[in-house]
This record gives sequence, C-alpha cells and structure tokens, in this order.
Amino acid sequence: MKAFRLDELEAERAANDGAYLQFLREQNMSVGLYALDAGERDPQRPHNQDEVYFIVSGRAAITVGLETTQVARGSVIYVPAGVAHKFHHITEDLRVLVVFSPPER
Repeated sequence: MKAFRLDELEAERAANDGAYLQFLREQNMSVGLYALDAGERDPQRPHNQDEVYFIVSGRAAITVGLETTQVARGSVIYVPAGVAHKFHHITEDLRVLVVFSPPER
C-alpha cells in the first residue's frame, strides 16, 4: 500500500516551484497534484493518455473539446486522450488530483 497526505504533497509541490508534482507512478497509471492560482493561465496541451481530474479545492471553468463546465471542490472530469482541454476563469486557487492512464511519460 502507498498512502499520501494532500498537505504534504502540496508542500512538496510548492517547494519544487512547479505547477505539477507526480507522486505515484505504476505500470498502468500515474497520479499527480496540479496547481493553478487564481487568474493564472493553464499552459496544458493535449496528452496521449486518458485523464481524470478530481478538484480538491478552488473554482474555475474547464473546456474539454467543445464543452465547457464550471468546476469546484468535489468535481470530477474525464478527458479522453488527445482531446484539447484547459482550465480557465480561475477565480480561486485551484488544486487538482490528476490520474493519467497509461502513465504520463
């Protein structure tokens, strides 16, 4: 078993001065913590993996393909591999658990 605490992951991510911290990598998946502050621009490009986003905290909109929805704590979003997607209109600091399958390279 591997267990993680979000507060410790956030501290590690912040200490490394990056928006993304991958903290678990297995044969069929990887998991990371993604952070975007209010007003920040999301620099993402489409990935070659399916993704699931779980919003830990914050508020924003996300556009996946041609669909846009509002997200907040507790929202779960699925993004198919290769589909353009971005968070935008980030009104509260956003913290997101991201699951990639297969693992992000």
